[in-house]
Amino acid sequence: MTSTVAFNPFKIPLYLMVKPAGAHCNLHCDYCYYIEKKKYYENVLSCRMSDELLERFIKEYIEAQPVPDVLFTWHGGEALLRDISFYKRVVLLQKRYGKGRNISNSLQTNGTLLNDEWCKFFRDNNFLIGISIDGPEHCHDKYRKRNDGNGSFRQVMRGIELLQHYSVEFNTLSVINDYNTDYPVEIYNFLKGIGSRFLQFSPIVERITKNEKQTLQLPESKNGTLAPWSVDPIKFGNFYIKMFDEWVKNDVGNIFVQLFDATLACWVGVSPGVCIFSETCGHAGVMEFNGDVYSCDHYVFPQYKLGNIYTTPLLSMMLSKKQLEFGQNKYTKLPMQCKSCEYIKLCNGECPKNRISVTSSGEKGLNYLCKGYKMYFRHVAPYMAYMANELSHQRLPSNVMKWTKNK
Repeated sequence: MTSTVAFNPFKIPLYLMVKPAGAHCNLHCDYCYYIEKKKYYENVLSCRMSDELLERFIKEYIEAQPVPDVLFTWHGGEALLRDISFYKRVVLLQKRYGKGRNISNSLQTNGTLLNDEWCKFFRDNNFLIGISIDGPEHCHDKYRKRNDGNGSFRQVMRGIELLQHYSVEFNTLSVINDYNTDYPVEIYNFLKGIGSRFLQFSPIVERITKNEKQTLQLPESKNGTLAPWSVDPIKFGNFYIKMFDEWVKNDVGNIFVQLFDATLACWVGVSPGVCIFSETCGHAGVMEFNGDVYSCDHYVFPQYKLGNIYTTPLLSMMLSKKQLEFGQNKYTKLPMQCKSCEYIKLCNGECPKNRISVTSSGEKGLNYLCKGYKMYFRHVAPYMAYMANELSHQRLPSNVMKWTKNK
């Protein structure tokens, strides 16, 4: 097998989220932003990555990396719609082309298809599993439905129990929506209770049009109305404030919440480790089952297609003028109100997909969640300052818990 791999002059790790079964899923969550992407491949006979493409991708992806650590991320739709033989081949090919690299795999799943065989495989091959769960049953089942319209909570919990039984490392991804935003402490304690130590939350901000099919709109589109499940900015801010208050009293250094970690990193001038809070983006693309590459998982639209791995090397696409401009636009297209904001270094305008509002002066591009983020940043400031000071003196940030209780 031959392929042309471009030289990486910037020493930047290449990162792609891969969709081995495309947008196909065994659930039908009301708010899913990705399931509609099937419309781009309606005339394709099989939306499953071929063995040939898998080998091409793994070889090229590894060879394009300028660092010894290589992370593969398998996503969907539902990544477990590919059977276990697909992932066994993944591991085999990674060993074949790894050449001494430190290779790791993460896989995002709704958890409903997990069984003993899957969990044994993940344990034996050190896969990190991300479980999509929106909180306790009444929160999760509000929108995360099976195809028959019933909730999926109990099937997800059976999957989590199997992961725990086989000692498979997992973390959780929860969507913040118009309903569960009222239950931050209950959700936090629930996720802790099921054994999640790494908690990631993703706020829903979607605009839709309803023609023959529901269609998501890009931030720059003039069409669409806010989807009913979108989170309210003020409730979003309160959600994180109440959760932070629980965390900062009891769990610093033991439970890791992505936003809290990113805020502290930005506070001390370190990379936040997550693209939405970085000054620029564009380093994390997505590859569909047929080799099509797009700028970002939330920008799988024709105008953001970079090419196909069969005709253009991955690195050439990710370092193309189009993609570099996409990444730089995260900063350059920020409204002046954002660039002069006291919290700019903490949020950097957050994700461009959420910039659907206008500033007080009428300038476009304000993040819809801005008011909520300001509430949160204002609230956590004294705690972040304390933890930053502890770090500067080579002491543990977790000392903030005692300080908090003595305030």
